[in-house]
Amino acid sequence: MTAAPARATVVDLTPDDLAARLDEALTVYVHAMGYPPGTVRQRRPMWVEHSRRPGWHAAAALGPDRSLWGIAYGYPGARGQWWFEEVRRGLLAGGAAGRELADTVLDDYFELTELHVRPDVQGDGLGEALARRLLAHPANRHVLLSTPEADPPTRAWSLYRRLGFTDVLRHHRFTSDPRPFAVLGRTLPLEPPGTPHRPGRA
Repeated sequence: MTAAPARATVVDLTPDDLAARLDEALTVYVHAMGYPPGTVRQRRPMWVEHSRRPGWHAAAALGPDRSLWGIAYGYPGARGQWWFEEVRRGLLAGGAAGRELADTVLDDYFELTELHVRPDVQGDGLGEALARRLLAHPANRHVLLSTPEADPPTRAWSLYRRLGFTDVLRHHRFTSDPRPFAVLGRTLPLEPPGTPHRPGRA
């Protein structure tokens, strides 16, 4: 187990662990994202399917009463996955530079699919603790994620920049969402806490 701020403990989750806490995890997700409660029912099959993908890994932040305070998971990206194809489409539309990124970054990456902290315990370092736990033993050269564009920056944006994530694709429109998204990435492994990241290409 990994100690984390805000009196929480960060632990790994197996697919069975997630299944046992799925409604609780999805409730954290809905509250963190500001989505309507019905989203829990809509997202449940997708999260279950994700947990069955090769290389899937998850981390959870548990409060002193063992309730779920935060959740993060991801898996290696691969051709044919919806997110891979959506990002590749956006990169290829960017000309030669985008094609080069599509050939390199998308060749070997871990998709940080979800990272959410309950709103009432945000701001105490749980997001970073979850990200570090999830990415502690990388099997891929890069990590990629997508997050809604935000001005001014949200806590999520501040976290990703602090962890050294740089722009891969900006103002991208996924086919399932009208909002503009940024795709951010960086090489793995992460630097130890407190070590400045040397900015560079994802």
